[in-house]
Amino acid sequence: MSAEQIAKKLWDLCNVLRDDGVTYHQYLNELTYILFLRLSEIKKFDTDIPERYRWSNLKVIKDNKELFDTYRDLLANLGTLSTNESITEIYTNASTTLRKPVNLRTLISNIDQIDWFEDEEQDKIASIYEELLERNAGEKKSGAGQYFTPRPLINVMVDLMAPKVGERWNDPAAGTFGFMIAASEYVKNKHDDYFELNQKERDFQVNDAFSGCELVQDAHRLALMNAKLHGLESRIVMGDTMTELGKSFKNYDGVLANPPFGTKQGGERPSRDDFTIPTSNKQLNFLQHIYRSLNSKTGTARAAVVLPDNVLFEDGDGRKIRKDLMDKCDLHTILRLPTGIFYAAGVKTNVLFFTRGKKETGNTKRVWFYDMRTNSPAYGKRTPFTRVAFEDFVKAYTGGIGLDHLKDDFDGVIDDGKRSAIEDERWQQFSRESIVAKNDTLDIGLIEDKSVSKNSDLGEPIDIAREAASELDAIKKELDKIIELLG
Repeated sequence: MSAEQIAKKLWDLCNVLRDDGVTYHQYLNELTYILFLRLSEIKKFDTDIPERYRWSNLKVIKDNKELFDTYRDLLANLGTLSTNESITEIYTNASTTLRKPVNLRTLISNIDQIDWFEDEEQDKIASIYEELLERNAGEKKSGAGQYFTPRPLINVMVDLMAPKVGERWNDPAAGTFGFMIAASEYVKNKHDDYFELNQKERDFQVNDAFSGCELVQDAHRLALMNAKLHGLESRIVMGDTMTELGKSFKNYDGVLANPPFGTKQGGERPSRDDFTIPTSNKQLNFLQHIYRSLNSKTGTARAAVVLPDNVLFEDGDGRKIRKDLMDKCDLHTILRLPTGIFYAAGVKTNVLFFTRGKKETGNTKRVWFYDMRTNSPAYGKRTPFTRVAFEDFVKAYTGGIGLDHLKDDFDGVIDDGKRSAIEDERWQQFSRESIVAKNDTLDIGLIEDKSVSKNSDLGEPIDIAREAASELDAIKKELDKIIELLG
């Protein structure tokens, strides 16, 4: 069976459990606990698990109640009994949402029957888990979409950032760690699965190259499992980047992120004292954190960040933060993303690409905009959002390199000369001076919406106003009659 077929089989098991009151999101957590036990046997690290909790013991327990009691005991204690840090974190505060022992038996039996022992088994297991994460994100009722960025977008952002061996990358709002895993896979593919590297370099890539922070415990648990399945021993902290904890995340060579939308709970400002412009707007605070967390000594530290439209036009603190960003960094590209690609309906988003300068002012000379939003397809089930959608944007960004050659031929360097040669109505350049003249708004770069006809039959403005006044007058007369009758 392919990884996709196995993932579907595992996902379909949730339907069996629906009468047990288990939601898809709860089911994925449950699968994480059980899959990790199975993985520990396959990968030969089950010695880190007490013998009575090992897969080899669980699967042979005949009595359903005894199996269920052992499993609940495992979830309650494994987080404190194991000396392995990953196991401790994955099983911290773990509990089961299953109520019927027979359903646990169904899960364990089905997982045990899967043939995991094929070539490249690690890639297979990792692919299965990623497929499950994606299915969970697509289940709108689970609310998990907030932790999941569409894979085509993640991969294109990573390819354009072009991570390199020896660099330190971070995601301060890690979700299920998708950005960092994609960055790790990019570097692995560039270097023959790390076989080209010496032992010190390999150890760095596995342990130190990629890190993250996640506030929500369930998402944090899924991130740890996802990293483990992809062969990473990354530091993924459970906590809030907007607290004092976030001050320790610094001097990175790169950041890839899709920070949460909205305002801080209760409208509070971040509880850390190192922001020049503290605000209650989460995205603006994350943006500040990200460009401040980049290494300012190399001139090559870079970031690609998904942010909603309000970051581009919000006045007051928003304008100050945009100005600070354009001073400290070269904000060279803004991609206006199409609507409908995220699970939150109606949210309009963008990707900001920028490089940290060595100096503190004057780093942005011009900003290039690409409009993928206007006159674009309505992406959804009928029109899936795939990597192909980025073909023209990638050519504009790279100055002529297409998707097929992106990983091999693009090293992340921005060439304004090549960019200027690209002829595409969606590709526009604005000088820093012209942006200053627009009051530092970045809500620009959208082309004409052809769905709205310039020669519509709405009429002249004065005629529209007269007609509206006439209708209001008629409504007032009707209301006067009603008042008179009631009086």
